[in-house]
Amino acid sequence: MQYDFTKFKNKIKDIEDHLKKEFTTVRTGMASPQIFDSVIVESYGQRMPINQVASVTISDPKSVMISPWDATQIKAIEKALTVANLGVSLKVDEKGVRVFFPDLTGERRIELTKVAKEKFEQAKINLRTAREEILKDIEAQEKLGGMGEDDVFRFKGDLQKMVEAGNKAFEEALSKKEKEILG
Repeated sequence: MQYDFTKFKNKIKDIEDHLKKEFTTVRTGMASPQIFDSVIVESYGQRMPINQVASVTISDPKSVMISPWDATQIKAIEKALTVANLGVSLKVDEKGVRVFFPDLTGERRIELTKVAKEKFEQAKINLRTAREEILKDIEAQEKLGGMGEDDVFRFKGDLQKMVEAGNKAFEEALSKKEKEILG
């Protein structure tokens, strides 16, 4: 008998992708358009992501230019960036908003490392939750007589190996992000 771990493998991949996306929002001292993914602009009476009201381009390693498609939205973009509190400085002109990424202080690097670790821990929690769902399903099938003790033992072992591989991938992503922040 075989147990179908396809959904679980997909869930691990989804959690890993989400973690990597979350890591892109943690500033590393270098200009990155992804840091603005979470910024919401009040535009024409609606709340929209900044990339839906303006183009976001890297000017140089320490700055990004945000050019709205409608020049009347410059003030709304400036306000949204100020409210987002990204630890950047802004310069507004008629073309848009230039965002400057200051060098990170040692204290700020430690704070950002803590934020990255929190995102890592949340990914591990999500993986444990998914594992518990699979364990419940395996035990339910055992109670219904759908599988024997040997199968259950083998499936739990396979599940644990997948969890360990997922956690290892999360740790590698965290290690890479920590090097970016501290480097």
